[in-house]
Amino acid sequence: MSVTEAPAKTVDPPVHRVSTRKRLVPYWLLLPGILWLLVFFALPLVYQASTSVQQGSLEAGFKVTWHFQTYWDALSEYWPQFVRSLLYAGTATVLCLLLGYPLAYLIAFKAGRWRNLVLVLVIAPFFTSFLIRTLAWKTILADGGPVVDVLNTLHVLDVTNFLGWTEGSRLLATPLAVVCGLTYNFLPFMILPLYTSLERIDGRLHEAAGDLYATPATTFRKVTFPLSMPGVVSGTLLTFIPAAGDYVNAELLGSTDTKMVGSVIQSQFLRVLDYPTAAALSFILMAIVLVMVTVYMRKSGTEDLV
Repeated sequence: MSVTEAPAKTVDPPVHRVSTRKRLVPYWLLLPGILWLLVFFALPLVYQASTSVQQGSLEAGFKVTWHFQTYWDALSEYWPQFVRSLLYAGTATVLCLLLGYPLAYLIAFKAGRWRNLVLVLVIAPFFTSFLIRTLAWKTILADGGPVVDVLNTLHVLDVTNFLGWTEGSRLLATPLAVVCGLTYNFLPFMILPLYTSLERIDGRLHEAAGDLYATPATTFRKVTFPLSMPGVVSGTLLTFIPAAGDYVNAELLGSTDTKMVGSVIQSQFLRVLDYPTAAALSFILMAIVLVMVTVYMRKSGTEDLV
C-alpha cells in the first residue's frame, strides 16, 4: 500500500514593513526646500500683498486699510508702461528664438568635438555682471559708432524710423536699443533649454525620415521641431518672464519714452517711496504674466518642460 505524501506548505516570504521613520525620509529631505520657499518667497509675497492695500506715508507710517483702489489707480495711470513692457519682452523673446534655435541646432547636431567650447561661449556672458554687460551696449550703440554707421549705410535705420523704433540716425535712447539689450542679456536662457531638448532627440529618427524620402525641410518640420517643443516652451518662458519685469536695460539704454513697468516699480519703491503703489504694480504685472503663461502653456500642446 502506497502512502501519499502530504504536499509541502508554501511559506510566504516575510513582509518587510517600511517603518514610519523611513516613510518620512523624503519629507525630511524636502523640508529645507519648503522652508526656503516659505521664508524667501511666500512670506515676502504675503507682506507685499498687505502693503498693496495700505494707506499712509513714510513719515506717518502705513496701515492696512484694504484700499483696493490702489490697484485701479496704478493700472489706469501706468497702463502704457505695462503695454510697453509686454511688447518689448515679446519682441525680445521672438528675436531670441530666431537667433537661438539655429545656434542650438548647430551645437546639438553639427558642433562635434567643439560642442563643449561653444557651450562655454554661450554662457560666457554670465561670467560678468548683468550691469556691465548692459553698459557695454551703450558703447556698441553709441552715436557715430561703427554699428550706427553700418545701419545708416544700409538704410536700416530708415525702416526702423518708419516703424517708430528709432529716431533719426541714433540708436541709443530708443526702443530698438532696449530690445537689443534684452535680446542679448536673455539669449543664453533661450539657447540652453533648446540645446538640451534637441540633444535628446534620437538621431535614428532623422535616419528613418530620410529612408522614407523626407526632405531635410520636411524632417525638420515633422520630426525635429515637434520634438524640440519642450525646449521652445522652456526657453520662451525663461526669456519672456524676466524680460517683462526688467528695468536695467530700459534705464541704461532707453529714455523717458521707453520706460518699462519695472522702472516704474523701482522708482516707486526707492525714489517716490510710495510702497502701496509699487506693490500693486508688482502684483498686477505678476497676474498679467501668470495669465499669459497659463494660456501659452495650454496652447503650446506640451506638458513636458526641459
